[in-house]
Order: sequence, then structure tokens, then C-alpha cells
Amino acid sequence: MKLSQFKFKLPEELIALYPHSIYREFENEQGEKESFRITRRDECRLMVLHRKSQKIDMYKTDDEGKPLLDENGQPIFLDFRNVLDFFDKDDVFVFNDTKVFPARLYGTKEKTDAKIEVFLLRELNKDMRLWDVLVEPARKIRIGNKLFFDDSSTMVAEVIDNTTSRGRTLRFLYDCPHDEFKRELYALGEAPLPHYIIDRRPVTEDDHEDFQCIFARREGAVTAPAAGLHFSREMMKRMEIKGINFAYITLHCALGNFHDIEVEDLTKHKMDSEQMFIEKEACDMVNTAKLNGKHVCVVGTSVLKATETAVGTDKLLKEYEGWTNKFIFPPYEFGVADSMIANFYHPMSTLLMETAAFGGYDLVMQAYDLAVEHGYMFGCYGDALLIVDD
Repeated sequence: MKLSQFKFKLPEELIALYPHSIYREFENEQGEKESFRITRRDECRLMVLHRKSQKIDMYKTDDEGKPLLDENGQPIFLDFRNVLDFFDKDDVFVFNDTKVFPARLYGTKEKTDAKIEVFLLRELNKDMRLWDVLVEPARKIRIGNKLFFDDSSTMVAEVIDNTTSRGRTLRFLYDCPHDEFKRELYALGEAPLPHYIIDRRPVTEDDHEDFQCIFARREGAVTAPAAGLHFSREMMKRMEIKGINFAYITLHCALGNFHDIEVEDLTKHKMDSEQMFIEKEACDMVNTAKLNGKHVCVVGTSVLKATETAVGTDKLLKEYEGWTNKFIFPPYEFGVADSMIANFYHPMSTLLMETAAFGGYDLVMQAYDLAVEHGYMFGCYGDALLIVDD
């Protein structure tokens, strides 16, 4: 397929800058009205695509299939909690338990005091405090430069190598136990929200929690597996009561999915590699469900990529430890999952292409047209899409 086939007009007001929230007003001591935001992860809108029947659901319905109406006579949209209506006992949800670390730091260059953004990618050597990073503006940062990250000049890094046009290797000059170093380094960082958010509003303390899945446990991601952000503890408890099983894999989400594709022919695009782990417990749970005719739902494009990297010729999931640079776009025959949860992604993104491969190009692009028309929110903090196989 061609890159231009995934182009559509996304109005700026449909880019979600915060997770789905409710706002409460209160009166302060001066008698002035103020408001505060409460995140409601599981109350965003949900759209449901049916792969076989080619049907798209947006509204809650009564027993006769008629849309339920609000007090103004308008149809009531499905919300994320309605995902439970499509699954039963012994179905399996596969989650990515990667944990986002505060990867974006701001420092100053020695002598000039120029402000530099440093984006931590991964630790290369814990003993030597070596990190693979991106810097901006890159033209100002050369080998031998020192960067200062706090007012006391305690956290200092030296540039020791150029890796790409924006990539550098930094050595942090910080003499203390490794755990203390990581704690101090992360205290200076902020949640690594994508630029389509931070170009429009500042990062807040709330983003450290909002931009993290509640089941995250294995540190290593520099962006969140966004489809997992919709799950609240209350919703997962309801799933557990219903008898739905949870399998966990790990894929440390990197920045490759945000890179612009520079070729029209998608077969010529190369993805960055991401580290992933799939253990026996997850394989056993997924394969048992498949063999018993139960649903296997992958939560997000990262899980879809991981399971398709590790699927065998028998269409069962295999244990895996390593890296993947798999690029999935239509047409593609999937081996593991029969259902998927996704977000609404940006035009011409690899995430949209992967979703279209799973749901079918025509049906997914039709859903995106409806999403724009009806004001669904896009991006990592946006609304959700469920694709089922019926």
C-alpha cells in the first residue's frame, strides 16, 4: 500500500491534550470559583468495529437495538466500559506491562547557558553512567560539551559520541550508588508526552500518573502503550469478576512510531527496533484460550506487534526474548488475536496502518471518517476503538 492512502484531515481541536476527565468547581477562601480536573480513564468514548459484518457501533442501544437517548434527545455514545459487553469468562486480554520513565530533561550547555532538551532513550552501561539520548537543538551539541541539569551543578553530563543527526551518547558525571543516581536523574525529568501535546500545553505533575498504565511494572518505555491507558482499577476488577483472564507481555515502546515515513511505498519503510519479552505464563494462557475457542484481545498496537513477532506457524504464541522491528500494514494475515483495542491515531502513522491491517483498510478508514465527523478525540489521551471478529 501507499503512504498517501492513510492521509486524512485531522482538525487540531480533536487532538486530546488531557485524558478523559471530569471537572469539579469549588470556592476558594477568597470566595472565587476555581475548578480542578479528575481523570476518568475508562469513561472515554468507544467505537466498535465488526470485521465480518462490517458494522460500526457508536451508540448505546436498548434490547431492541434502538439507540438510547439523553435528556436532549441525542443518542448516547458508547464509553470504554462497554468493552466488557463483548467478552465472557475465560477470554484473554493481553496487556503490555512496560513502564514509562521520565525521559525528557532540560539542561544548559556550559559557557553559553543555551537551553537543551535531552531525551533519554536507554541506559547503555550502568557502571559508567552511559546513556543513549536525543538532543535538541542538535547543531549546538558536540563531543566534549558538558550539560548541566540542576542549579547546583550536581547532575552533569559529558557528550562522548555522536550516534545520529540528533543522537548522542552521554556520560553522567555523578559519583554515587546506581539506585541513587537513577532516582536523582528521574527526579529532574518529566513525563515524555509526544510533541503533539507538549507543543500545545506544558507538562504537569498529573502526567506522571496519567501517562502510565495502572499495570505497568517493567521499566523501559519512553512512550506509553496508549490503548492500555484506558483501563482503570475498577474496570479491571469488573473484568476479573466476569472471569476474563489477563496475560502480560513486555514491549518497551520507543519513538519509532512517531517518526515521519519518508517513502510512498510502505514496503520500503524500516522501523526502529524495540526490546520485547514474552514468557511461558503468557503463552500458556493465550494458547489455552485459542485452543478452547475463546477470544484473545490484544490491547494496543505494541501488543499486536509483539504477538505477531512471536507467533509460530501453528498460530500459537511462543516464548520470546529479543528485539523486533516488525512493520505491519495492510494486507496482513494475523495469527494470534481475534480482537483488538486501539486508539485513534494521527494521519499517515504506523499505528494507523497497523490498526487498518487488523480491522481492514476500508472499514477502519470509514471509522476514522465517522470519528472526525462526530468529534472523537485522537492521540494517546484520546478515545478508544474496539475491533471484534463477528
